[in-house]
Formats: sequence, structure tokens, C-alpha cells
Amino acid sequence: MELKRCKIGEFVISRAGRDKGKLLIVVERVDDTFVRVVDGDLRRMNHPKLKKIMHLNLVNYKDEALAKAIESGETITDHSIRKSIENYRNVTKPPRRE
Repeated sequence: MELKRCKIGEFVISRAGRDKGKLLIVVERVDDTFVRVVDGDLRRMNHPKLKKIMHLNLVNYKDEALAKAIESGETITDHSIRKSIENYRNVTKPPRRE
């Protein structure tokens, strides 16, 4: 993943560790190597997971409203994180075959 592309509010998929394959949201850019990610369920806002950027795949989706709220210092709830992930899954859900 390009280091420049991993920004606050972007959706990523973990590709290493116990959370491999899990959809996460970047909430903090620590440095050029690490970010903090949450899912609102196991990884909550009060204890985000520190992940190496190289262990993440970018999904190419960003929740702009959530990113602005995080950057402005507003309190973000785990419910809003879960809702954002659920909205992403509903938008990208493949059509059902009948």
C-alpha cells in the first residue's frame, strides 16, 4: 500500500495478524509506518489497534463525514463506526442471484 494513501477515515482490510481479513477504519496516522484502526466491535475507539501500514490493504472507500469528525476532535462513538462499516457493506453488496 502506498504510504501516502492511508488517511484518516479510510477503510482498510487487515492482511496479517489475528484480525486478518477484517474490515477496519483508520482513525489516526501515527507516523509513516503505523496507523491506529478500529471496527467499533472488538477494536473500539477507546482502545484502537496499532497496525503497520504494510499489513493493510486499502479498500478505496472513505467516510468523509467520519473523517471530518475525527479530525475536528469530535467524540466518535463505536456505534457510529459500526454504522459506517455497515453502510459500506450495504453499498458494496453484490446483487443476489435468483
